[in-house]
Amino acid sequence: MRRIQLLAIFLLMVSCAPRYDVVIVGGGTGGSAAAIEAARDGASTLVVEKGAWLGGMLTSAGVSAIDGNYRLRGGLFGEFTDSLAVRYGGYDNLKSGWVSNILFNPKTGAEIFSNMAAGAGVEVRYGTSLVKASRSTGGWDLTLSDHSRIRAKVLIDGTELGDVARGAGAAQLDDRRYVQDMTYVAIVKRYDHDVLIDMPQDYDIENYRSCCDNPLAENNGGYNPLGQQLWSPEMMLSYGLLPDGYIMLNWPIYANDYYEEYLDMTLSEREELYRKAKNRTLGYIYFLQHELGYTNLGIADDVYPTDDGLPFFPYFREAARIAGRDTMTVAAAKNPYDYDLYKRAVAVGDYPVDHHHVQNPHREELSHLWFGKIPSFSVPLGVVIPINVEDLLVADKAVSVSWEMNGAVRLQPVIMGLGQAAGALAALAVKGGLHPSEVPVEDVQALLLDHGCYLMPFLDLKPGDDGFRELQQQGIAGQVRAIGRSVKWSNETWVNTPATD
Repeated sequence: MRRIQLLAIFLLMVSCAPRYDVVIVGGGTGGSAAAIEAARDGASTLVVEKGAWLGGMLTSAGVSAIDGNYRLRGGLFGEFTDSLAVRYGGYDNLKSGWVSNILFNPKTGAEIFSNMAAGAGVEVRYGTSLVKASRSTGGWDLTLSDHSRIRAKVLIDGTELGDVARGAGAAQLDDRRYVQDMTYVAIVKRYDHDVLIDMPQDYDIENYRSCCDNPLAENNGGYNPLGQQLWSPEMMLSYGLLPDGYIMLNWPIYANDYYEEYLDMTLSEREELYRKAKNRTLGYIYFLQHELGYTNLGIADDVYPTDDGLPFFPYFREAARIAGRDTMTVAAAKNPYDYDLYKRAVAVGDYPVDHHHVQNPHREELSHLWFGKIPSFSVPLGVVIPINVEDLLVADKAVSVSWEMNGAVRLQPVIMGLGQAAGALAALAVKGGLHPSEVPVEDVQALLLDHGCYLMPFLDLKPGDDGFRELQQQGIAGQVRAIGRSVKWSNETWVNTPATD
């Protein structure tokens, strides 16, 4: 009798649990975009975020310098960057550091994401994580760390590492060789007094001496032992200079990149990894202060509400990638018309294949991945849909792309575009009473075009131009074909290639 009573109570609790059309676990860059899009499309939407901010790698991880898509600003990505331009007085003011054309204070970015989510009607539970996800009739039963139970018709993984999809049983791609280096970014500023820190644990000057051109560096004709250019100290610091004068320390040359195979770690093992990655960054700051004389350069005390002033978590360049209905590859990026993936396009990117493996002891065999050349590209809808789990989508770096192609798809604008597509797909599925895998891709593409998104990376016309929608539709239908080319940092695709100087 007692068991029957307990079962009845449990079933009552589940049946009375709050119901949402869409629940996104993880307010990352893609997860935040998915939430905003789903809510705007009429779905009741909840974000479960362990930290205190939305925006993921763009905000919570401190990578407030956007890589690529400067000329492909559409959809929510374009809305976000337009908001940044308004905050800082124009796009030209966002070109404060030479790593990017769009830099900003991560705190400002978090405010914009929060405003966009609130304006869309997204509910956000900060300081909360997912404990358990179970399939049920019509969706998912979820147990959260605050001991609440909720129900979702569609569950979206917006985490940094793909933990939700993996835990839910989504099949994984098995082509990974080595995980990319991670970075514990720091936002620093110049104080009007010395702010020297103590030597961190495990400090080793060899990790930093060749970060720039200085008397301690191993200098081989202006290059370090890995063949990277030795920039001046001020050029190194201006790399991540933010419009308000703060500096993003995310320097890949003998600085704060850190390698360990983290994807299969337990939570406690990851916490230890984060500690070591933090110490690598603190060692970099210690080197700048004590060896290069930047005694007044220290961690900003007015950006992150953390005890140490560092971001909430590291910048991860790689996640546990699902096996999806589509898998995007370098070959498909280089030769799109040899494949049919472009017909299901929902997001675009124009960044090279950029892998960070400098800290990996096997870096020599991976050197060909350093800015591998590809034209600008489209990513198909199927990369967000697992092949084996219904009503589950992925909206961040765990999407279905090859290990090599991850170096180009992982960048913030592409992930934001894929997140928006996942949100649109989820909302359409709920509205139509379908599984996401049953929603016609044409319906998703039409909705994204309604919202000014690029589906094909054609530079001929931009959102708002007469004929933009028609050209995009002709592109995904294969009625017009474009020429892609690699042009330094800014890869291009044109239907009508402009004359070159």
